[in-house]
Amino acid sequence: MNNKKYKYTEQEACIKLSALCASAEYCEYDLRKKMRNWVLSVGENEDESERAKDRVIAKLRKEKFIDDERYAHAFVRDKFRYNHWGRVRIKQELRMRKIDANIIEEALEEIPEEDNLDTLRNLINNKRKSVKGKSDYEIRCKLIRFALGRGFQMDDIIKVVGDVD
Repeated sequence: MNNKKYKYTEQEACIKLSALCASAEYCEYDLRKKMRNWVLSVGENEDESERAKDRVIAKLRKEKFIDDERYAHAFVRDKFRYNHWGRVRIKQELRMRKIDANIIEEALEEIPEEDNLDTLRNLINNKRKSVKGKSDYEIRCKLIRFALGRGFQMDDIIKVVGDVD
């Protein structure tokens, strides 16, 4: 692990993070992770550096560079559309980033049920071409494990895998 510490002033940290947020959506968790190896030179005291990081985050929130609701909606759209993740995986990833449960549920409503099933159906059909097994049972088990790993719900998987031959 890299234990190298970088020193910034509070203003430099704010500028650096605001430039980062201007180019893509970030949540507080992601920015705190980036600041993990930063020492804000308010003083060499670790507590004072942490308070300075809190002030930087508060300023970014106030200036709307960080917005958990906006972040969650963008995350859901991107991970569903481009990574083809299911609701379960998206929800889990957002929880790991400490996004409020109400915000997560609201953002997940953006995924229409029909689009969810269509995406799952396409994934299963594409994966079916490369899956090898001794029996239909073994092939179906592999397809189910694959879809579960992508974060789709079991009842949806069963519907779709039942249609695949």
